[in-house]
This record gives sequence, C-alpha cells and structure tokens, in this order.
Amino acid sequence: MIPTNTFTERTQHFLDLEEQYGAHNYHPLPVVLDRGKGVYLWDVDGKQYYDFLSGYSAVNQGHCHPAIIATLIEQAQKLTLTSRAFHSDLLGEYAEYITRYFGYDKVLPMNTGVEAVETALKLCRRWGYQVKGIPENKAKIIVCGHNFHGRTLNVISFSTDPDARNNFGPYMPGYEIIPFNNLNALEQALQDKNVAGFLVEPIQGEAGVVVPDEGYLAQAYQYCKDAHVLFMADEIQTGLARTGKMLACDHENVRPDILILGKALSGGTLPVSAVLADDDIMLTIKPGEHGSTYGGNPLACKVAITALEVLKTEKMAENAEAMGILLRKALHDIQSPYITTIRGKGLLNAIVVKHDDPEAAWDLCLTLKENGLLAKPTHGDKIRFAPPLLINAAQVLDCVSIIQRSLESTFHR
Repeated sequence: MIPTNTFTERTQHFLDLEEQYGAHNYHPLPVVLDRGKGVYLWDVDGKQYYDFLSGYSAVNQGHCHPAIIATLIEQAQKLTLTSRAFHSDLLGEYAEYITRYFGYDKVLPMNTGVEAVETALKLCRRWGYQVKGIPENKAKIIVCGHNFHGRTLNVISFSTDPDARNNFGPYMPGYEIIPFNNLNALEQALQDKNVAGFLVEPIQGEAGVVVPDEGYLAQAYQYCKDAHVLFMADEIQTGLARTGKMLACDHENVRPDILILGKALSGGTLPVSAVLADDDIMLTIKPGEHGSTYGGNPLACKVAITALEVLKTEKMAENAEAMGILLRKALHDIQSPYITTIRGKGLLNAIVVKHDDPEAAWDLCLTLKENGLLAKPTHGDKIRFAPPLLINAAQVLDCVSIIQRSLESTFHR
C-alpha cells in the first residue's frame, strides 16, 4: 500500500495494484496517467499536465502523433511480425530509408535501446578481431564514468552507478572507464593497441544532462581515427532532433563509426532501435551470429519510417533549438537561489537544485506535479526538463511560470 491522504480513490486503486503485484524496480512520481496528446498528459482523474520528460526522450514527436498512430494502426491490421526466418516487404524499404537518412551503408534493427548498445559492442569487438587484428579475447572498449547505456549484465559491468552494479557481479571484463569530457584521459587510454572502440554519449543524459566542452566530440573522434579505433555514439536519448540537430554529434560535424539509435525512433509507440555502420564494420557479423525475434519486424519498420519523416517535415530539430534557447533564458531570468545550474542543448535540459534537504528535488517535482507539470529527478539533486519537440513559445513560458511558482511554494513554506 502507498499511504496518502491526497489521492482520489481511483488513483489510489491503481497505485495499490502496482505496489502489490509489480516489481519494485522503479520509484515513479505518484501520478497515474491514462491519456496523452502532443505536449500534454492526463491522469485517471482528468487532470492535465505538461510532459517535461517525454518518456526519457522517446516521445520527441509528441504523444500519439496522428501520422505515427495512423501508420501504426494501418500496419497492425496487415502484418506485424514474421521473424527474420523470412523476408518482409518492409524491412528492405526501411533499411534503405534509414541508411540514406543518416548516411550509412547498413542498418542492424533491434528493439530496445540496450539491445542496440549490446549490438554495437559486439560489432566493435568483432571488427577489432577481424579487421584491426587484435589478439583473441584481448579486445578492450573505452567508456566514460557516469555513463548510462542500459542495465544488462554486460552494460552494468562498465557502469559507475552503485545502484546499477551492486550485488549483480561477476562483471564482464574488457572495458576501461575514463572520465567524461577529458581528452587527455582518452588520449592516454588509446595508447593500448588492443583498444577496439570508444563508446560515448554525446551528452550524458541520465547523469543530469552533462554537456561536454565545445570541441570535445570532434577531438575525441580524431583521436580515435588516429589510433584506428571505432568511435561509437550512443544517441538513444540525444538523437532524433532532441538537442536541436538531428544528432547531437552533428553539432560538431562528427560522423560516428557506429551510430546507436532508439527511443523516439518509434515516436513512443513500441520498442524500436537501430545500429548503423558501414560495410567494413557491419559485414563482420554473419548469419546466425546475432539477431532478435522482433528486430526489424514489419510494424516497427513502417512506424519508424513515419516517425523519422515527422521529425523532418515538421522541422522538429529547428524548433528544439529555438525553444531550448527560450527555455534556458527564461529559467535564468527566474534568478532562483535554489537553482545553481541550468544546462542543456536544444530541448534536453536540466537544473541542479540547491537545498540542504537531500529530497529537495523530489519535493520540487511533487509540487510541479500539483501545478500541472511532470518532471523527474535524476541522481538526487538534478531535474531534467525535456518536453516533446513540438512545444511552442507560449507553452514554454507557461511552463517556466509553473516552475517559478513551484520553486517559491516548495522552498518558502
């Protein structure tokens, strides 16, 4: 039971069901949602909210985008899954569309984000052995501290988050962790001839929207080229127009050797992820050596094409850039003593909350919820502000007024 005196009987019913029958591997904000449209969500009692999390950037195109939903319904009534034991009429069409969209030779379709990360890591190791000539079982991949690439046993092996790692060992070897945004550390780590790849988030989202120094990605990419090492960009959260460019790497004109996408690739309708690379990397994996029952299914292929079309036709990257600038300026104008940092690119933003109470960011999110805006803390004192990319200027300013009121009522009680 979740004790409360503030929830309606209807809301409490759903909270209690989850508490009793669901695993306790999340700590959600106490709101029960049953409808979404554009930038808005509604709870089971009919209250409307601005969505400032966007499903961790899976809903870039907005909730229930009509074009994406129409495609989903049309294809769901025709063919949803064949497995890769057979061909479908849509996999080739999708593969051509997404490879031309991002400029790569090949795509390997998967479902969840972490599956795509695992796929990229396998590709990198295989390339290291077959192309670079690394001795068997000696391949090493460099990663960054405070990363978030998922929660499989392999991926948590190179996490620095104790909540993700503790009591889940033994861990997978073959990774070296260096500080994020530290070119000297990367240059040093690349001296090892057994390094096959460098895996990096262009902006560390789960860590609190940590934006690296300007030029970091371009120089890191060049260091990798000089060392004959693959540069792998995890753009699952930062990609697909979220940061004001189609990819966050585009801000520095970096073309990753392996590009990892997910989340908004389906516009928030079903799990769709993808790994893109050129032939010299992708064709190192042969039939039977990697796959997924649902990867590249017809429903996912058709939906992903529409989701990508929507991003371009509705100029969502351009809107994210403009609205992000407006959001950060308006947040700075509040001049709240309880916000120490405002950072981000496009519409991937975060604030750092300053208060003696370690629960201050959580309390602020509860107040925001009461005032009609949904956001969630990460790593204690940080709150992400990442609305759907179709938000307009009037809505941004309305949200900032909610944030200002919520800061005052939370900390001036």
